[in-house]
Amino acid sequence: MCLIAWNWQPHSSKPLLLLSNRDEFYARPAMPLHWWGDDDGHGPTILAGKDLQGGGTWLGLSRSGRLAALTNYRSADALRSDTPSRGELVAGFLHSDLDAATYLQQLAGRAADYNPFNLLVYDGRTLMGLESRGAKLVPLQPGIGAVSNADFHTPWPKLTRLSQRLQGQITRQRTNTPDLLPLLQDPSLASDETLPHTGVPIEWERALSASFIHTAEYGTRACSVLAIHSTHATFTEHSFGPQGLLLKNQQDFALRP
Repeated sequence: MCLIAWNWQPHSSKPLLLLSNRDEFYARPAMPLHWWGDDDGHGPTILAGKDLQGGGTWLGLSRSGRLAALTNYRSADALRSDTPSRGELVAGFLHSDLDAATYLQQLAGRAADYNPFNLLVYDGRTLMGLESRGAKLVPLQPGIGAVSNADFHTPWPKLTRLSQRLQGQITRQRTNTPDLLPLLQDPSLASDETLPHTGVPIEWERALSASFIHTAEYGTRACSVLAIHSTHATFTEHSFGPQGLLLKNQQDFALRP
């Protein structure tokens, strides 16, 4: 996952609205949104896509309304090959009964075992983040928030643009999925003078500055809109390949205590 924005309104009838894009090499195999996992023989409990190479996921929701989402941290440093998949951290939280703070506190002690990441978790009451660099817990306030491939709320152009456009749709009371997906599918590039400097070549900085990325080998593989209400949830995912849209999938279900 490389771009996430949300509106968190605790104590409302729709506590959490989340938008996200997963950017990845097209050659990396993945399954689209589906129910998986098992709850002591009581059936599948996690709604998520699945990374078939690492076995984890980038964004998922449990039947009880727990949510977790992951972004990688962009730098010029080579990724270590001896680390566990970061995607297991999302599934780990969704399978867990720990509250958000406890899960992230326990994870912080071993965050350095993984390649750098940001993890966003929601336990039904609290929304909180973890930046693996420095093992820093990030308390999050109600309202609009966002994270990409840098620390939480780093004002990269696409992060700022998505947050502002999400706020605009909320102000206009246009927060149904068809109103929000176009925000994620924006291919506009940032101007060179506003690009971040993460150590990758300038050509990559330009290509990666779009909310919706498309290059010959790498791009946005999934656009997701997820709404958690007080009694039910809706999870919509549009999957993409190098030639464009592959699949539309929407799941609506009642939350289970």
